[in-house]
Amino acid sequence: MTASPTGGPLTGLRVIDAATLAAGPLIATWLGEHGADVIKIEQPDGGDPLRQWGAQRDGVGLMWKSLGRNKRSVTLNLREQAGRDLLRDLTDTADVVVMNLRPSTLTKWGIDHATLSQRNPGLVMVHVTGYGEGGPKSDRPGFGTLGEAMSGFAHLTGHPDGPPTLPSFMLADGVAALTATYAVMMALYHRDVRGGTGQLIDINLIEPLARLIEQPVLTYDQLGTVPSRTGNRWDISAPRNTYRTKDGNWLAMSGSAPSIAMRALRAVGHPELTEDPRFAEAQQRLRNATAIDAVMAEWIEAHTLDEAMDVFEEANVAAAPVYDAAQLLDDPQLIARGTYPSVPDPQLGAMRVQAPVPRFSHTPGGIDHLGPELGEHNEEVYGGLLGLDADHRAALHEQGVI
Repeated sequence: MTASPTGGPLTGLRVIDAATLAAGPLIATWLGEHGADVIKIEQPDGGDPLRQWGAQRDGVGLMWKSLGRNKRSVTLNLREQAGRDLLRDLTDTADVVVMNLRPSTLTKWGIDHATLSQRNPGLVMVHVTGYGEGGPKSDRPGFGTLGEAMSGFAHLTGHPDGPPTLPSFMLADGVAALTATYAVMMALYHRDVRGGTGQLIDINLIEPLARLIEQPVLTYDQLGTVPSRTGNRWDISAPRNTYRTKDGNWLAMSGSAPSIAMRALRAVGHPELTEDPRFAEAQQRLRNATAIDAVMAEWIEAHTLDEAMDVFEEANVAAAPVYDAAQLLDDPQLIARGTYPSVPDPQLGAMRVQAPVPRFSHTPGGIDHLGPELGEHNEEVYGGLLGLDADHRAALHEQGVI
């Protein structure tokens, strides 16, 4: 039995997911849906906190069901020496291990990369922490909320007269996980194609998101000014905002390309403004963003969402409805692409989750199953993979190790 979709590009790769909460497990999720055999390590007393995170149905965590897709769950108490010994045995069989314990804890427990790579030189370890190794905060606990604050994201998000605003989803964790996932691919390329060894990938929850928000640093470094919150506007593009429609929906628009901005002005019945110096040139449009915003808002609020979208689509204007979850699932484009397949599940019956991203023409990813029950694969992994007999497994269970 394999927990990886047949034919995925990472088939044959084994990943030990020994991390908790969002960023580390997300890395393993993305590797798993593209073919890797992911063994999820969880504490016997409750498992990954992701199981209790967010919305529940009949006591079953919905986020866990998605993030636990294609993984094999085993219980293992890393606070016990016997548990750490078993982890070392598992990493001996693995290509990648994902951890998010504090650096000092990894070293104290003898499960740091330097120790594990002595036994398995090809091992790639991803170590996700709040602040990264080195520096005065290296050993402090960190969470995505702190990364969203310290990266500069919250400072820029929100309206000018309002407070810094945090996202209501796992943004910093997700960006860190995406960054780490491509880092794993580079490390494996170095190992398998270039003939190198495994290595440690050190990633935190601040730097990947900060890299996407680099412009304020560049502006401060070169111009000495600190950009502030601008609501839904952005100082590189106008018009750019969300606009309320006549029927109470919302529409988003981007005028990043000058040709798109000119089309938008024509579409709302103001072709004369395309010759107006305030709007015809990109830098002037930015200086007059309030004025062009008012033109767009006035026209859009006089039309329903469908009416406005019909006009903008006909004119090739970059506009889109602001979707809630129900509208997202009902969108014809996403339905045609099968973006949210319904996956059977023994606990929930079935659940719609997002399909793997990106899509490959010859080696597509897939979803074999949603998140398993805690310890569902103990016998399969400890008995089948490590060869522990039933008596040994029973003794470890009695001791609280598995």
